[in-house]
Amino acid sequence: MSTPHNNANNGDIAKTVLMPGDPLRAKFIAETFLTDVKQFNEVRNMFGYTGKYKGKEVSVMGSGMGMPSIGIYSYELYSMYGVENIIRIGSAGSYCEEAGVFDVVLANAAYSESSYAKTQSGYEKDMTYPSEVLNGKIRESAKNLGKKIIEGCVHSSDVFYREDKTPYYKKLYEEKGCICVEMESFALFHNASVLGKNAACILTISDSFVSSQVTTAEERQKSFTDMMEIALDAAIM
Repeated sequence: MSTPHNNANNGDIAKTVLMPGDPLRAKFIAETFLTDVKQFNEVRNMFGYTGKYKGKEVSVMGSGMGMPSIGIYSYELYSMYGVENIIRIGSAGSYCEEAGVFDVVLANAAYSESSYAKTQSGYEKDMTYPSEVLNGKIRESAKNLGKKIIEGCVHSSDVFYREDKTPYYKKLYEEKGCICVEMESFALFHNASVLGKNAACILTISDSFVSSQVTTAEERQKSFTDMMEIALDAAIM
């Protein structure tokens, strides 16, 4: 059954989907880590693939940038394609010294000023939460692989470029406990909660509000690969 945004048929998509924001990153994961790969979506170039990882079926699909975009794709995956678990994998900007460039962050909550959840279902709180079951698998995966993860609340922002030039991130860190910023998890966690599904988010710190550290393309690729491997191993547990 296709939708206006996904031309997959029923049965084309695995029960667990990894969702990077960038559809080309979805393509990279499919080509690098999966075998027996079949592409199930190319509508709007939001590529989706299903294949085998260590002999078990897993899918990967781009989400686009921002809550409206991941809100559409994740809702359809959950409600129309029988997906049970979505693990968002993406990049983030650090708000604190404890989350340094290249570190992998596991979200244990998402704070947002967004009206997404209120508009979608009347939910008026400013925090949404991931599945503890999925987070537990991610912790176990990281431990098995010998890779460090940091846990904390993430800030899901609707705005990338702000006219506010004050150090607003300090207030978010001090008052809300946000250790980094991204743009999707609040909506993903909300959709999962509304539909009785599971969602998680792991992020790689690619830049920082509190450090001047500069990263190369090769360094960023290596750190993103670590995050992908953690997510893939968690996906087949």
